Amino acid sequence: MNLYDLSGVQKLNIFGFSLFFVINLHSQQSTLSKGINYLSEFIASDYFKSLKRTNNDLELTDTLFLRAVKFKDYDYSEALLALTFATVPYKEVPIELPLAGILNYPLVSANDSIFLKKNENLPKELFYDTPESNFGDKDKLAHFFGSAFISYSSNIFDLGDLIGYFVEVFEQSFKVQSSIDTRDLRTNKLGNIFGDILKKDKNVLPSQVMLIKSLSYFRYYL
Repeated sequence: MNLYDLSGVQKLNIFGFSLFFVINLHSQQSTLSKGINYLSEFIASDYFKSLKRTNNDLELTDTLFLRAVKFKDYDYSEALLALTFATVPYKEVPIELPLAGILNYPLVSANDSIFLKKNENLPKELFYDTPESNFGDKDKLAHFFGSAFISYSSNIFDLGDLIGYFVEVFEQSFKVQSSIDTRDLRTNKLGNIFGDILKKDKNVLPSQVMLIKSLSYFRYYL
């Protein structure tokens, strides 16, 4: 789906959400940036790289989640938000504004050297159908944690799908992919599920929900 192929209502919704999201982030930037820097430095560290030798990528994702929760003093909403931006492998998001066109808005991120090391170490093998490439599913963590953040934090409106489309639109604008990836949408839904479960059970881990996708596939072959 191209941004310019969206209906007027869809464009308005995405623009309105983008503006709300950016303004909201700007007001929290100082607190948020501390979490993003901490998590980015942790992922970029030699210690995290050593963990990759003895733990699979789902276990590493759980480790990231637990680290974020502890760093944020068990404020799960803030932890999920910091995880979302710490795991985004891009530094800017293009936002469509009336009359002004597309503006590249910088995301809160670590400095360039940490950012590059972090991207190199991001968990990438998350699902049974992860692409066999150096990049793999590195972009799926932001989809998952972003959707979880919205589902966990929202008690009135279900915005879980909307943040997924938001992330999807800026990925498309970066020409990372030519159209919306159904695998991204499934990951968004898993993030929604994780956020909803987390409201009731603080012991749930990302890997337990991510495995749903693989199990739903392999059950047809058992």
